[in-house]
Amino acid sequence: MKEDLLDILCCPLDKEDLELEAAETDDDEILEGELVCTECGEQYPIEDGIPNLLPPDMRDEAPA
Repeated sequence: MKEDLLDILCCPLDKEDLELEAAETDDDEILEGELVCTECGEQYPIEDGIPNLLPPDMRDEAPA
């Protein structure tokens, strides 16, 4: 995921901003890490450069 994408992403639960907690980057590309809501604190994983913004209850049910 490109770091610029943070400007347009928001928490799907309360529409607040997301902060990046990147674990692995390659230039301006975020490969692994997580996005954390500044309001509710919900965490959304970034795996293989793809952010998973499904609400937590739907995340467990989604096929891999």
